[in-house]
Amino acid sequence: MNLSLDDRTKIFDKVCRLVATKHVDPGMNGVDWDSLARERRDQILACTDPEAFEKNIHKLLGELKTSHTGFRHARMRNIPARHAINATLQPIGINGDERWMFQDVHQGGPAFAAGIRPGDLLLECAGREVRPPKDLTFSVGESAKLLVEKLHGEVQEVKVHLPMPKSQKHPVTAPEAVTTERLSDEIGLLRVAMFPGAIGIDVAKDIDRGITALNGCSRLIVDLRGNTGGGIGGLRLMSYLTPGKIEVGYSLTRKRRERGYKREELTRFGRIPSHKATLLWLAARYAFVEKSILVVTEGIGKQPFHGRVVLLVNEHTASAGEMVSAFAEENNLATIVGTKTPGRLLSGSAYKVGHGYILGLPVAAYLTWQGRTLENNGIVPKFSIELSRDGLKQGRDTQLETAIEVAKNL
Repeated sequence: MNLSLDDRTKIFDKVCRLVATKHVDPGMNGVDWDSLARERRDQILACTDPEAFEKNIHKLLGELKTSHTGFRHARMRNIPARHAINATLQPIGINGDERWMFQDVHQGGPAFAAGIRPGDLLLECAGREVRPPKDLTFSVGESAKLLVEKLHGEVQEVKVHLPMPKSQKHPVTAPEAVTTERLSDEIGLLRVAMFPGAIGIDVAKDIDRGITALNGCSRLIVDLRGNTGGGIGGLRLMSYLTPGKIEVGYSLTRKRRERGYKREELTRFGRIPSHKATLLWLAARYAFVEKSILVVTEGIGKQPFHGRVVLLVNEHTASAGEMVSAFAEENNLATIVGTKTPGRLLSGSAYKVGHGYILGLPVAAYLTWQGRTLENNGIVPKFSIELSRDGLKQGRDTQLETAIEVAKNL
């Protein structure tokens, strides 16, 4: 696909207008968006190669330093590994060289199905060496050949099959969202890889089934490592952490912030429906309501593990995963273990800007009930512990081990 100068100009100008009018706060991180766009304009419009044009607009938007912000084509190229194959990576030093190590590999995802496991090293993708800081990205709907060094040294070529996502606007592959394991008679492990769906009816039911499967456990570890976020399905998990109905936090649009508000008067959302037929009622109820929403737990009732919950997080626990973590921390409902979360908690939306290009922008901020903004701040665990590759070689998950010890002492 070739774009004329006129095409590129129209796309670029529409991107600039949308950032100026729809972004929740273009100056959130001290950026003068209008000046920055003018400064880069000629350089970007001179990009006759479509991929260079796309890359440079994406780079420009990156200067805003806000989550849910990006520019891509609907052909769904350059999708990060965490969304395309349900795996995260961390840089690690190996014999004086830096490599990517697979960190979170979610069950039911393409990487897991291909036999990739935490601790494996990425060497090549499609015959090309991939090292930090160059990201591992994919074109979804296709297959990719990866050269991987397994934990104990053998080098294997693995073929990863990438399914087509259900949405072009949000090209995310969904792994098995919720899995459980009994670590002992007392301790249950609930892993939540993501919160798919805007309302989260299915993941809420998965969480219900997970809690039921752990019936009798008096201590609970919730593993949110690598959780990429999603919709409001995390409300069900938060509701299991406390017996009653308490305020979680609220989203705040630019329009509502500018005209003033009282948080107690915002539209309340405090129940994930049981059936999808109810979505029509929800759509009718919220269709004409300003999109600043106050989230309140559902009042599920007392659980045997209350007061003895540990949350595992890491640098890939983002968005709704951070909402859950902040809620648990502020209300002393769980002890946080792991590494600091990235601080990526804004509500995003996608806009078509012509010729198949899509602009992603944050359109609402999120504040906890105590007034904290998590964007660019994140959650600092009470017990900080890195994932050790040497430990993985011995069959040990150092972060989970720490969580178990903390749970035993609660």
